[in-house]
Amino acid sequence: MTEPDRDLAPETPAAAARLVANHRRFLAFLQARVGSRALAEDILQEAFVRGLGKLDGLRDEESAVAWFYRVLRNAVIDHQRRDAAASRRLDALAAELGAAAEPDSETRGAVCRCVGELADNLKPEYAEALRRIELDGLAVKDYAAEAGITAGNAAVRVFRAREALRKQVMRSCGTCAEHGCLDCTCAGSCGDAKTPT
Repeated sequence: MTEPDRDLAPETPAAAARLVANHRRFLAFLQARVGSRALAEDILQEAFVRGLGKLDGLRDEESAVAWFYRVLRNAVIDHQRRDAAASRRLDALAAELGAAAEPDSETRGAVCRCVGELADNLKPEYAEALRRIELDGLAVKDYAAEAGITAGNAAVRVFRAREALRKQVMRSCGTCAEHGCLDCTCAGSCGDAKTPT
């Protein structure tokens, strides 16, 4: 009797014992397909939980292993589909941010000067993202390539940076910010709000 078999209760069906005995092979199979041991372990655990309840319908313990490999293949495909869907959503967000209308130079010049100072108080990666995309006019996908991240991650970073900057402006400028900061009256107070976000 192998080590995993001894851990099973005596009433455990032979097919379940066979699956447990092949744990390492299943894990290696998954790791080769998903590239991460931790992810492979998660997928395998979930497959065991779902699969053990369906063993009653199998003919013998030999067919259990072949059947479980099919379960694992389907689990990998499901994982890749979920990953691809999330990536498509992030890419769509990046495209949406990249296609946003650029303000004209008059509007850009009228924006409160303290916004630039407040942006310097953000996390360095947020400040750099805003500087490159908002001020330098770099497209999100180009910034992503420059920063060595995916376009989806760049889009999320820019979104979070904009939110952090908005909070900084509200904290610093108060009601002035509610009206678009076009007629800035907070000249003396923006230096006081140097709290990193």
